[in-house]
Amino acid sequence: MIEAKSAEVISQATEPSRLLPVTVIIPVRNEAGNLPRCLESLREVAEVLVIDSQSADETCAIAESFGAHVVQFRYHGGWPKKRQWAMDTLPIAHDWILLLDADEVMTPELSREIQKAIQNPDVIGYRIRLQLYFLGKLLRHCDASFWKLSLFRKGQARFECRLKDQDASMADMEIHEHVVADGPTADLRNPLVHHNVESLSRYIQKHDEYSNWEARVLSRVDKNSGEMEASLFGTQAQRRRWLKRKLYRLPGSPVLLFLYRYCFCLGFLDGVAGLIYCTFQAVQMFHTKAKIYELRNARS
Repeated sequence: MIEAKSAEVISQATEPSRLLPVTVIIPVRNEAGNLPRCLESLREVAEVLVIDSQSADETCAIAESFGAHVVQFRYHGGWPKKRQWAMDTLPIAHDWILLLDADEVMTPELSREIQKAIQNPDVIGYRIRLQLYFLGKLLRHCDASFWKLSLFRKGQARFECRLKDQDASMADMEIHEHVVADGPTADLRNPLVHHNVESLSRYIQKHDEYSNWEARVLSRVDKNSGEMEASLFGTQAQRRRWLKRKLYRLPGSPVLLFLYRYCFCLGFLDGVAGLIYCTFQAVQMFHTKAKIYELRNARS
């Protein structure tokens, strides 16, 4: 159902003694525009695994030129999806895993903080804040700052499975599934830089797949075992999930979401980029609600 092949490994030129002893996993598909910036920031990381989905551009050649290990992933539906499959299947060389997207960049400050953080024997995972750039502009408002459990010990954290019955129309990688750790977690101070949009056309295409998935998840009757609990008093991810469930039940919720992000969260201070971002978030919610309606009609 899923196939993989390893590309030739190109040794990194960085001195071994300076390497950050973590394995970075980067899922990609046609990311030639974003990947060089991401990989350039990882030159002092000991192992980088690029998990490709048959890219038609120069993604694989770029990854190999930076010394990354390239692995091909073919998705035919079901679970696990891309990143969990990589963690379950591939030989991970190091005790710590860092999950990045191709449009994310690790700063030197974050790298140094990770070097110290992984020495703490009492913590098995760390949440990292995303510093979001949209259309080239840093969004300081719009409720655009969020945290992900991106760094964790190998074998002691995994993605929750929110939907087992999935197909290729819902993207081949985890969307709003979160990593759940088996023990204590903490927050890192320095953020990841996240360049959210390469082009609006690509953004719209990806979020159409995301809304397919989200509509299926939100129209379920029962949740899967092992799924992260939605809680108003939990982590940021748990609060967001709780609020999202409540918001989707309200009439006119896409408009309410736009007003919340653009007005209450001062998104208007982020200029045109903030207006477009808040509008697109509301439109995606409208698409998801419309697809929920479509699914319920098909069942009746």
